[in-house]
Amino acid sequence: MTRENWFGVAPEGAKALGTLHHHVTTGTGLPRLLTHLVFLRVSQINGCAHCIDIHSRDLLAEGLSVDKLVLVPVWHEAAHLFTEQERAALAWAEEVTRVSETHASDQAYAAAAAVFGPKELVELTLTIAAMNAINRMGVAFRLKPRARA
Repeated sequence: MTRENWFGVAPEGAKALGTLHHHVTTGTGLPRLLTHLVFLRVSQINGCAHCIDIHSRDLLAEGLSVDKLVLVPVWHEAAHLFTEQERAALAWAEEVTRVSETHASDQAYAAAAAVFGPKELVELTLTIAAMNAINRMGVAFRLKPRARA
């Protein structure tokens, strides 16, 4: 079944979401690679093929190795490849993305707060929230990945 082009049907809403996306990609002070790493992990959890494709490409363009990229879904088992900040961001991204299950536990919050300052943690959480919103639109309206066979 063909689904609506949500950008065309609700351009004001798309613009609002785009404004948030612009903020989290340019205005947080978080490293670009870290932002795209979080975008990728959130998109993997949510199963958004379009965003997985885009953010995998973004990470490669930022210089992330293919070896590290393919291990993002299992970063816990390859923790030695990820910096302390990356591990903390990935753990918090998983916690917030699965908030209906985790309720953003105090333990997870404390672990993230041990690595990120107050403003960084809020900006990281906005980054996670933005990608979750975008993923929900992408999955609901079946945005296609750019990848070609």
